[in-house]
Amino acid sequence: MIRVVLPYHLRTLANVGAEVTLDVEGPVSPRSILDALEARYPMLRGTIRDHVTQKRRPMLRFFACGEDWSLESPDAPLPDAVASGAEAFWVIGAIAGG
Repeated sequence: MIRVVLPYHLRTLANVGAEVTLDVEGPVSPRSILDALEARYPMLRGTIRDHVTQKRRPMLRFFACGEDWSLESPDAPLPDAVASGAEAFWVIGAIAGG
């Protein structure tokens, strides 16, 4: 089971707690996790990734094992700790100011 932590606004939209668990087929990558997340919670489609390009929305970041995975390839394999469920994959709303 893969653990995914969502920001408050996406938790509210999907009507879930802070963390969800997912079954992911094949290699565990940001793309495979987001595909499984959107399949289980269709109301999240288009909120994390663009509908057409499937690119990450600008104000969201991805973290795994304390490292920023936002700019990595969506097909890059995530650490074993995430694949085993020991660590969560985090979707975090970016903070902007100026």
